[in-house]
Amino acid sequence: MTTGQFSVADRTALITGASSGIGKVIAGRFADDGANVVICSRELDNVQPVADEINEGGDGTALAVECDVTDRDAVDALIEATVEEFDGVDVLVNNAGASFMAGFADISENGWKTIVDINLHGTYHCSQAAGEVMRENGGGVIVNVASVAGQMGAPYMSHYGAAKAAVVNLTSTLAYEWADDDVRVNCIAPGFVATPGVASQMGVTGEDIDRTAVKRRIGLSEEIADIAQFLASPASSYIVGETITAQGVPNIMETPDV
Repeated sequence: MTTGQFSVADRTALITGASSGIGKVIAGRFADDGANVVICSRELDNVQPVADEINEGGDGTALAVECDVTDRDAVDALIEATVEEFDGVDVLVNNAGASFMAGFADISENGWKTIVDINLHGTYHCSQAAGEVMRENGGGVIVNVASVAGQMGAPYMSHYGAAKAAVVNLTSTLAYEWADDDVRVNCIAPGFVATPGVASQMGVTGEDIDRTAVKRRIGLSEEIADIAQFLASPASSYIVGETITAQGVPNIMETPDV
């Protein structure tokens, strides 16, 4: 049996929102496999240490770029820097996102627009800009990161859930439109994942989780990175326009005792 079909070696991957959490782990995973990675965050000081760590120990090369994905000029500059450094873009992982908890009636117009702008418009900007390069250069792969909140709804996160639902829909639509250009578009919808944000807000860390236990309600960034690498690799060549849900045990209503 061979495993080379799961490799992303020698590819150029752009991962947004890579200063911590899922994005950081995906970038490290790709680089360890021999990919060149471009990682971005709104502040260079937050993402440069990630690139330095990768360059010290990874097989691939990392380039850190400051970029606000809601700013089209900044996104265009990000793509230009990627092409200048690595001659193209083979993989885009739209991971940048943000949220806060509030009841729908309490969300201000500015708050709503901010969350939609980061999660949805950021995906639009990066996909359109990177996709242009991919389509001109013979194809590529786009992996969007949505959320189970966008599939089932989420109390006190209506703005986030609505934006992520749009990302799921955009995934299937864009996959259809760009298939003729050999650009594959898929999506990951994570459930509860132990990230630094979750650790600070809820006190749950990756060290608290038994990854070998099937029945658990929280996953690790490494497990989402596994899916991202699969979707970015040739192993998933017949998967197009799909959203892979990673939420652990399904929430199923059991039949009550009579």
